[in-house]
Amino acid sequence: MTAAARPADIAPLLAGADRLTVLTGAGISTDSGIPDFRGPQGVWTRDPGSAALFDFDVYMSDPDVRRRVWRMRRDHPAWTARPNAAHRALADLDRAGRLRALITQNIDGLHQAAGTDDHHVIEVHGTIHWVVCMGCGALTPTPEVLARLEEESDPRCVICGGVQKADTISFGQRLKTDVLECAVDAAATCDVFVAIGTSLAVHPVAGLCDIALDGGIPLVVVNAEETPYDDRATAVLRDPIGEVVPALAAYALGAAR
Repeated sequence: MTAAARPADIAPLLAGADRLTVLTGAGISTDSGIPDFRGPQGVWTRDPGSAALFDFDVYMSDPDVRRRVWRMRRDHPAWTARPNAAHRALADLDRAGRLRALITQNIDGLHQAAGTDDHHVIEVHGTIHWVVCMGCGALTPTPEVLARLEEESDPRCVICGGVQKADTISFGQRLKTDVLECAVDAAATCDVFVAIGTSLAVHPVAGLCDIALDGGIPLVVVNAEETPYDDRATAVLRDPIGEVVPALAAYALGAAR
């Protein structure tokens, strides 16, 4: 197993990387008050049954599940969350022109809120900020749909009357092909691939690490828990993400902390 490293240990690697591709998971947003899923205090750890709410077929077939999910979306902490130090550090890298891409499994939009260019963010699991009609494909800003919940607990599409859901990827749904292709290309064409706050247990997104590694690209893992890729990583950092990521960004930008 790769021994736990410190940011200073990989300073030369980061300083020499002109094109960093970063993959982020739920762990980067916990400091912003958004719980992760699989961690010790994760949503599914504390309530395993809640995972069923993220199943596409169940959602489409059960109006009661849709009503529960809409209430959950209305109360989601993403609406009041603010970017934390790790989000801001990655935005600094983007502004400096050092990010090849920022691939995120998160749906909260906090990378864009921190200042990372929306064109550089690849949201492989979609976004909570838009709602899609499963009938006609119409997109609606989520706040407009949530505003109807008092009158309509399972709000239907105003255009065709179809079932609507947040524009996120549920279990049983395929990732959008064009989005996945962009992520694969970003993993294959960078100088260093950095995975932050993700268990690297869910495919095909976890497989982006394989694409980087197979191309001889160094992999850096920043995660409190072990991942399946730790043994193949150039460096594994276990310290808190809110401390590690700003330090890594500082080394990459030549402003060592």
